[in-house]
Amino acid sequence: MTAGSFAVTVTRHFDFSAERVFDAWLDPLKIRAWSEMALNESGLTADIRRVEVDARVGGRFTFSDMRPEGEAIHWGTYLVIDRPRKLVFTWFTSDEEERENDSTVTITLQPDGPGCLVTLVHEMNPKWAEYARQTEKGWSTMLAQIGKLLGGSAEG
Repeated sequence: MTAGSFAVTVTRHFDFSAERVFDAWLDPLKIRAWSEMALNESGLTADIRRVEVDARVGGRFTFSDMRPEGEAIHWGTYLVIDRPRKLVFTWFTSDEEERENDSTVTITLQPDGPGCLVTLVHEMNPKWAEYARQTEKGWSTMLAQIGKLLGGSAEG
């Protein structure tokens, strides 16, 4: 973790191989499906507008959905793609965040019996500390929906 940042960590066990879980983070069709499921689970309308993925180191992604207050856009750049062990990307929701460049998500996957253990760490500027619980809930929901999409569960 970088000095002056704080992190939210979510760990889940999946009943699937690390390869299957890893690929769910980079396949646009799977991303769209689990994003819709996560939005529904959170009580939001699953009106996905964009899922754009350039799955290479230095490549960018953009995910967006419509909400009552307008289009919610999430984007970033892939920093590490080490299938099936590690995925690191920046995560932004505003131009200000991107200029500050201090929001990074690291996903590590480790074999765990017939499945895998996934640890997601979202490092960010301490000014967002009051949103830690909301951030943890959001990532937990996404991981749970990936588990459902793949046909099983993601247990915390």
